[in-house]
Amino acid sequence: MDALTYDDVYVNFTQEEWALLNPSQKSLYKDVMLETYRNLIAVGYNWEDHNIEEHCQSSRRHGR
Repeated sequence: MDALTYDDVYVNFTQEEWALLNPSQKSLYKDVMLETYRNLIAVGYNWEDHNIEEHCQSSRRHGR
């Protein structure tokens, strides 16, 4: 079995998809992604492979 990667667990909603979620779904998404980030950091994930700054900026644009 191969190890999971960030790309395996990351969900990228379009702005239109994000707008369809209700507040509790958005909150759950935020909580799950924060836990995912913490878990990946705990196992020594190499963030240099991904543009996290770009992801965060995209998330802010979508109101996440």
